[in-house]
Amino acid sequence: MREAAAFSKLVLCGLVCLPLPSFAQQKSGSDLIALEKKWTQAYKRHEIDILSSLLADDFIITVEDGSTYGKEGYITHTADSSVHVDVAEMSDLKVRMHGNTAVVTGAYHEKGKSKGKDYEYHDRLTDVWMNVGGKWQVIASHYSVPLNQ
Repeated sequence: MREAAAFSKLVLCGLVCLPLPSFAQQKSGSDLIALEKKWTQAYKRHEIDILSSLLADDFIITVEDGSTYGKEGYITHTADSSVHVDVAEMSDLKVRMHGNTAVVTGAYHEKGKSKGKDYEYHDRLTDVWMNVGGKWQVIASHYSVPLNQ
């Protein structure tokens, strides 16, 4: 009987001591999803000051056609008044925390007009964020169109 009680205590202790995601990690995950949505809205509304604050100075993005842009190029693209974004929405966002770095994956849908022509994308995305001095900034981003479209 004592062995069974000792075993039960050991099992209980083991369950209590299992590593669980910390509250800080959970909060960071929800903070990052909020930042992703803020970035998407800033892009849609051409809010360059917000974009500039979210993107690291060495930010790099790869877009649907394989082109890459640094922070300045991406901001110049975003400021282009010949592009009007009607829909910019994210879904299926997942955050994976790795210390002061996080990887966000998900789906992205964008629809609008560029130089008077309609366009629409249904993409998959991967964004890499880094927390430096208590501030999250995106350092790399990759958007691609799934082959089955």
